Amino acid sequence: MVAKGRIVWVSGPAVKADGMSDAKMYETVSVGDAKLIGEVIRLTGDVAFIQVYESTSGLKPGEPVVGTGNPLSVLLGPGIIGQIYDGIQRPLKDLAAKSGSFIGRGITTTPVDMTKKYKFKPLVKTGDEVKPGTIIGTVKETDLIDHSIMVPPDHPGGKITKIVGEGEYDLETELATTDSKVPIKMYHYWPVRKPRPYKSRYDPTVPLLTGQRVIDTFFPIAKGGTGSIPGAFGTGKTVTLHQIAKWADSQVVVYIGCGERGNEMTEVLVEFPHLKDPRTDKPLMDRTVLVANTSNMPVAAREASIYTGVTIAEYYRDMGKDVVLVADSTSRWAEALREMSGRLEEMPAEEGYPSYLASRLAEFYERAGRVRAQGSPDRDGSVTLIGAVSPSGGDFTEPVTTHTMRFIKTFWALDAKLAYSRHYPSINWMNSYSGYLADIGKWWRENVSKEWFEARREAYGILQREDTLKEIVRLLGPEALPDEEKLILEVARMIKIGILQQNSFDEVDTYCSPQKQFKLLTLLVDFYKRGQAALKDGTSLADIRAMPLIATLLKARMEVKETELAKLDQLETTIDQEFKKIAGVKIEA
Repeated sequence: MVAKGRIVWVSGPAVKADGMSDAKMYETVSVGDAKLIGEVIRLTGDVAFIQVYESTSGLKPGEPVVGTGNPLSVLLGPGIIGQIYDGIQRPLKDLAAKSGSFIGRGITTTPVDMTKKYKFKPLVKTGDEVKPGTIIGTVKETDLIDHSIMVPPDHPGGKITKIVGEGEYDLETELATTDSKVPIKMYHYWPVRKPRPYKSRYDPTVPLLTGQRVIDTFFPIAKGGTGSIPGAFGTGKTVTLHQIAKWADSQVVVYIGCGERGNEMTEVLVEFPHLKDPRTDKPLMDRTVLVANTSNMPVAAREASIYTGVTIAEYYRDMGKDVVLVADSTSRWAEALREMSGRLEEMPAEEGYPSYLASRLAEFYERAGRVRAQGSPDRDGSVTLIGAVSPSGGDFTEPVTTHTMRFIKTFWALDAKLAYSRHYPSINWMNSYSGYLADIGKWWRENVSKEWFEARREAYGILQREDTLKEIVRLLGPEALPDEEKLILEVARMIKIGILQQNSFDEVDTYCSPQKQFKLLTLLVDFYKRGQAALKDGTSLADIRAMPLIATLLKARMEVKETELAKLDQLETTIDQEFKKIAGVKIEA
């Protein structure tokens, strides 16, 4: 039975309709004469509360509401990569072509070009047994993405009774049929609020390498992990997220601009299509999906955009790909929840947010993970979720930030003071943390160096000691410290400039491999140890500070290319020679 009712109440994006006793929770409905897209979010008797994903201006009581029988779903198939969608998977280019500069209401369009033909290569034959998740063939979606055509998770499976040969087909072609008589096409639909199933989940033991030293070395995130990057306005969230999207060792990037300012999202939409994938020199959009939902778009669609993005990410994960999903920002998503909750007259919790804010955040971050996909052949994929948080005035005690911290394991706290002093990325090394250090330590030991963990511990220890000494320096001045502690301040300054700072616009410094990160770190730790020994042997701190080697060490991040890492090994010899030299000068004197 299709639910049919009529509007009795309108309040912004929230609509109440009676006569909806046949409706189901989270069913999508057509609202009003303009046929606006909506979703049932509460049922009381035969009255349905609906959140409408388009502007409700002009909507009036008495207009019809018709159910579709299906939950809010996204189309999953070839053609998604490279698209720019709104919050409910409508391509913005198609909307612009139909309605001009401003998105009109009631416009229906297909998420991908259903008539475009793709060259299909079958991987199964008649008589083969297939299960949900089995790959039946592949098509070339872009130059960077081989798209696996999988048996949908809700398909009964069975024996293949018919399959097409290699050739070019559009999305509506029935590629295969099983003895269950349910055809398999290039695409299928999946409800956005329902996580896609998988066979098993792995522990997070493989790092997601971003090429950003402060992240990879000090506060790493694992593939299939969860991270958050909170910061006040102007602290560099968007540039840091761009760097992660561009350089992370993932095959697919899903970028959700959720409730950000229009001009900021415009920069992303204009800049991304021109960016080159650094590893292949192909356009970055050949492995990127953008979901744009700016602050002046309907507030309900902002809430849906997060689920749309994560469902697309899970789809590519099921093909055996590593996916990074960047949500900028979950604060605006939470504001959409708060507005809808207020319209529905629900009891507000802290700062007006609904009491279910924490559970909704948990549901979202729970969909991260590195998994073994369903079906055959065996393949592993991952979805790494990174959510930006925009706390008002940089207040990390507000509800969205505090609840987010409960569900994520990597926390990159951006600091306005660092940003204003031109220290980028402005990740505060005292407030940030990573829960993946122990898990990914084995990977670093096996692939980079057995000494990685020890070098990181010593460098971080210097930064922590410097933070303690800053208080004494503020009260008594630097001269009150003994030379050993003055050396700590000097080496901490070198670590900040030579490791923690990174110039995203510098050709060499924009990306730093794990091998280079480790070598730069060990050079500075080695310098500190040599400095300590020299002070004990009677060398003055002034002689150590005057060493020309210090400038060379600080410039190494920008002057030594990835192909010239042997130069960093030579610097180790130079450190040894320089310290012997100043010790010799002291002895001669």
